[in-house]
Amino acid sequence: MPVILVANPKGGVGKSTLSSNVAGYLARRGHRVMLGDADRQQSARRWLELRPAGLPKIETWDIDGGRGTVKPPKGVSHVVIDSPAGLKGGRLQALYGVADRIVIPLQPSLFDIQATYDFVQALHDLRRESGHKPKLAIVATRAKEHTLSNEQLQHFLHELGVPVLATLRDTQNYVQLAARGLTLWDVAPGRVERDLAQWEPLTAWLDNN
Repeated sequence: MPVILVANPKGGVGKSTLSSNVAGYLARRGHRVMLGDADRQQSARRWLELRPAGLPKIETWDIDGGRGTVKPPKGVSHVVIDSPAGLKGGRLQALYGVADRIVIPLQPSLFDIQATYDFVQALHDLRRESGHKPKLAIVATRAKEHTLSNEQLQHFLHELGVPVLATLRDTQNYVQLAARGLTLWDVAPGRVERDLAQWEPLTAWLDNN
């Protein structure tokens, strides 16, 4: 049962948006999916409460009161975990220990870049200390083409030593869909064609066991 952790200690980088859409993609593929919310804000849980009946089901998962000790439930094929800002220490270690894949969202901001660099180093330290080796990937979020900040981000990404799977544009599609409990895979493809194309490398990575 793959456990996919979406994590970055910096707040506001799109963790909940990425988590919900990863879960939505897997559910649309016919998997039994649980979306766990380790964030105190419970954004993923609130999003699930908005999700209309009749769509591919995504189940909720209480992660031990959010304290970081997690045991994936039985009977599901995939688990997606939306993690909190400021993730570090024992809580990071616990979530890292159950993750098979870690997706790191990163938006083009100097502060986000610095925090993400430190976070990736912490993941490498855990890898050496524990011997556990989940697959890591970065997804650039809220990217605006032909801007200096995006150019700086692209330059930095090559220095991290972690594959960059996708660059997702800054669009209101994600905001509008989230407000109705939807994902890119719950609406007519023509409405979100450009966004689906940007997701293709990430979905291929999720499908590659």
